[in-house]
Amino acid sequence: MRAITIPEPGEADALVPTTDEPTPMPGAGEVLIKVAAAGVNRADVMQRKGFYPPPAGASALPGLEVSGVIEALGADVTGWVIGDEVCALIDGGGYAEYTVAPAAQCLPVPARVSLVDAAGLPEVVCTVWSNVFLTANLQPGEVFLVHGGSSGIGTMAIQLAKQVGATVAVTAGSAEKLEACRALGADILINYREQDFVEEITAATGGAGANVILDVVGAKYLERNVTALATAGRLVVIGLLGGVKAELNLNTLLSKRAAVIATSLRARPAAEKATIVAAVREHVWPLVERGAVTPVVQRTYPLEQAADAHREMESSAHIGKLLLTL
Repeated sequence: MRAITIPEPGEADALVPTTDEPTPMPGAGEVLIKVAAAGVNRADVMQRKGFYPPPAGASALPGLEVSGVIEALGADVTGWVIGDEVCALIDGGGYAEYTVAPAAQCLPVPARVSLVDAAGLPEVVCTVWSNVFLTANLQPGEVFLVHGGSSGIGTMAIQLAKQVGATVAVTAGSAEKLEACRALGADILINYREQDFVEEITAATGGAGANVILDVVGAKYLERNVTALATAGRLVVIGLLGGVKAELNLNTLLSKRAAVIATSLRARPAAEKATIVAAVREHVWPLVERGAVTPVVQRTYPLEQAADAHREMESSAHIGKLLLTL
């Protein structure tokens, strides 16, 4: 089958198209999906560079989310039939003509969303729902700050937070990106190249701070994020673009009775992922079905142009999701 391989870690050209990758077979509890599109994520870039190896037993091919049509069922699969259009959260293998997915990590393609665009939903929706709502327990009326508001995760986080009645603050690096965030419902717009997000959040909240912060930067922002938190605030770190080590004044954390939480999605046990997907289907899918929440797709690339998609991802020029199509 057609696929994108990574023979050796490196820059974008380390992504090598092939036409003779073995087609996977679904095991017990799995389905085989003929892929229509695959989402491009920062985790794929990190894997390509050799910094984020796939979990034990997962495909070595990149790609953590796909959409497509079920071609075959493994043993003990219920609730799906051959021909169903689905999107799925997977451990790897999405940059390919066929991939396998746990049946419990599949979702029906929602009404109002095309089969291709649906590939941009599973990773971001599961990431946002698990971290912002299941872990940080964002509540109506709270202030939510998301760094990188124009990213795939950021655009989804804005929409879902607004649906629960939160006040949403975002950071982004250009007026164009901030305008895109405003159009999705963001209330407080911060250009991190020109403004200090701690000062802006403090001023916008009358000194109270943000109740929940979703951060992809990591070490570089740790101390400032904690400073920006409200009393009993929750900082959830899901990325390390700004490094892995930082000092933190624990007295600041103690005085606020605040929490710093670090999580990842890919390495979670299958049962946990199934629980997250089930919660997404119950709580988020109805919002997508009626058009209240939509995937934001910047551009699609043919599978064989995966390297170009990675270059655009690393340039941070995009707004929303980048997809590979077959």
